[in-house]
Amino acid sequence: MPQAEGGYISLPNNANSNGNGSGSAIYQSTTEPTAPPSVFESVKRVIGQAMKSTPGDSEELLRLERQAVLVNGSTMPVDPMDDIELRSVQLQFPNARGSIVDACEQRRVPTDKGDIHVAIQGDTSKPAIVTYHDLGLNYATSFAGFFNFPLMRGLLENFCVYHVTAPGQEDGAPTLPEDYVYPTMDELAAQLLFVLSHFGLKSVIGFGVGAGANILARFAHGHPDKVGALCLINCVSTQSGWIEWGYQSFNARFLRTKGMTQGVIDYLMWHHFGRNPEERNHDLVQMYRQHFERGVNPTNLAMLINAYIHRNDLHLARTPPGTPGTETAATTLKMPVINITGSLSPHVDDTVTFNGRLDPTNSSWMKISDCAMVLEEQPAKLAEAFRLFLQGEGYATPLSTPASSPCGTKYHTYSSIFFANFREQQLQAAQERERERERERQQQRQLSMRVGNRLRETAINCTTSGSSSNNSTGNTGGNNNDDDNNSQEMDMDLSNGNGNGNRAYVTTTDTAGTLYYGTQTNKIRITENPLPETVSS
Repeated sequence: MPQAEGGYISLPNNANSNGNGSGSAIYQSTTEPTAPPSVFESVKRVIGQAMKSTPGDSEELLRLERQAVLVNGSTMPVDPMDDIELRSVQLQFPNARGSIVDACEQRRVPTDKGDIHVAIQGDTSKPAIVTYHDLGLNYATSFAGFFNFPLMRGLLENFCVYHVTAPGQEDGAPTLPEDYVYPTMDELAAQLLFVLSHFGLKSVIGFGVGAGANILARFAHGHPDKVGALCLINCVSTQSGWIEWGYQSFNARFLRTKGMTQGVIDYLMWHHFGRNPEERNHDLVQMYRQHFERGVNPTNLAMLINAYIHRNDLHLARTPPGTPGTETAATTLKMPVINITGSLSPHVDDTVTFNGRLDPTNSSWMKISDCAMVLEEQPAKLAEAFRLFLQGEGYATPLSTPASSPCGTKYHTYSSIFFANFREQQLQAAQERERERERERQQQRQLSMRVGNRLRETAINCTTSGSSSNNSTGNTGGNNNDDDNNSQEMDMDLSNGNGNGNRAYVTTTDTAGTLYYGTQTNKIRITENPLPETVSS
């Protein structure tokens, strides 16, 4: 059937093979869609013609590209740029998100099993954090995004990070010789002693993922004085099961003989992301797929996988040694441990088993929701948990300033706000108690001064009154009806400084004019001294 490039075309009237008029009318109202040319081909043809023609011819070619065709007898312009298809677009490993390769000092540390690669990030005079990566990754691909996350950048101001890479797993690593005996998991853990000795580190903080977490746990179990704290993600404390051993054995064989096959890539993706990772983050999954295809040495990775599946048990036990029914050499980790996993990770059960072997007084288990690869899918939650964990262990970590905070203000966590308010409330309460005690002391001083002054005034007045009464009695010749041993009583209000008074009875006795106040059984002699003394009746 006749077609026109770039649009629709009406069929001719004589297109009916039967020759009747009704069929011809039907064909006259029938159109046939045609595929538009490729945008790339159109642009290339226009540029090529423009280079061989005059400017006027170029305008004519552009006008022809925007040609008009007939659709049902009407004219409709069709623009080939209406539909744009992107081709030959490939994802590259995103250095824009913050690569730590340029920010690290690269070192080769000699060990008894060959040299290993160590990247130093930060000031070496600060406390040390030692990281170890998982299968199929290295320090750059495993920790680049996390340690360049805004909440983690402030952490590097107070710490120095030593990124340890397993033998032959760094970027651009040459293939290890055939006769090279790859270190076992225990030997990989023992290599960390050479790293600490090389840099003069007495104690470090471990930060490991997957196979790297297992290596750091082995090192901490064998050298508890060298590790101050551990942050382990998807850590496995037991030996490999039959299913894992079978899958990984086939993967190691394929890596040696055929290279990076699709089956090996699928297993590595499951190991890191769990099931159906494309539904959560398609771009991240494609990025790691391309890394496994192009950035990994298959032979070297096969050796590391073979060492990982032949690991032995960590021999950790929560119960103390000597308990009946437990292994004699089984002890738990003595340093603080934070055990982290993702809710969608295939290693959740392994972390639960590992948590059951740790001391509950110095360990924590955390499961972060909606992720499997915690470092990439939930870096904010992991960074906050790690920072608070270090604060709980006494390390000073500054408050970060994330890009999302308005006006670049400091980002305070709930715990920091709570403790700041608590300290402020305690300080205010202490100041209020001190002010209350000071008021009480002032009131007591004022009361003592008022009582002393009143007692002196009362003694003087009573003495004067008694003398007058005695003189009057002597002048009248003893007309007083009361006996000399009887007393005259008068009321006195002793003020206590608050306006309230105590009623006291002042009694005048004998002719000597000595004054007493109080009851008959307990009389107080009033003198000029503000502190009266008790006399017997």
